[in-house]
Amino acid sequence: TAVALGFMCAIQASERAAATTILGTAESFAVLGASTVTNTGTTTVNGNLGLYPGKSITGFPPGIVKGATHANDAVALQAQNDATAAYNILKGLPSTSNLTGQDLGGLTLGPGVYKYDSSAQLTGTLTLDFAGAFNTDFVFQIGSTLTTAGASKVIVEYGNSTDGVFFQVGSSATLGTGTTFAGNILADQSITLTTCATILCGRAIALHAAVTMDTNTISKGCGISDFSSVGFSGGDFTSLGFTGGGFNGIPGVPEPSTWAMMLIGFAGLGFCFRSSKAT
Repeated sequence: TAVALGFMCAIQASERAAATTILGTAESFAVLGASTVTNTGTTTVNGNLGLYPGKSITGFPPGIVKGATHANDAVALQAQNDATAAYNILKGLPSTSNLTGQDLGGLTLGPGVYKYDSSAQLTGTLTLDFAGAFNTDFVFQIGSTLTTAGASKVIVEYGNSTDGVFFQVGSSATLGTGTTFAGNILADQSITLTTCATILCGRAIALHAAVTMDTNTISKGCGISDFSSVGFSGGDFTSLGFTGGGFNGIPGVPEPSTWAMMLIGFAGLGFCFRSSKAT
């Protein structure tokens, strides 16, 4: 009945409201930098944009922020503190597999904690298969740099709204031209998104240096195309006091449909293709 359905929806909303994510208040940010945030071109940030302790955010416009902008304020400070706490938790997890020396490209992995003693490279496609599991995670512990080659991809399969994908990067991350990425990058130093790289389901968080963008799309949540999650910020951290779910105490807000996100992606690719032909 309609009454029963309404009651079930109320219970679901209450459960989502009670959920807390390992990212804390940083979950509301799609981009969070430390020293500077700079942009060139028609970048779209779907979520909040923040900076602390730096004060210089440039390139908006022409970039668009579909959220709030926090530069050197108390909100950005708290987000950086929460992101740092999450970084340290991720770094300290016991690893389940050591992939040092292996290119992430061509791999199909199940949930787990994957360690790289030094740098990690992605050339081609990395497939992350949740196999329908709830409150599970992919965590990549990378000792130094994370680099992706042009047109590389991270594909997430069979996940749900409670799952998490995290890349803990010991120094800096660089996403190559046209990379399609998924998951949350927490880098100790800087993050660079080169021309037309996208993070359609995740975040770019730099703890001590800059976030640099060039005609990108970064979305902290993209609806059913990431299994209704909020940018894969959930996961099983209950032993640490986090309930997962990725809602940070706020009921989920309806996000664009898969088709809408696909149209955004195709539009961005079309713009990049036209730009490359013009040069």
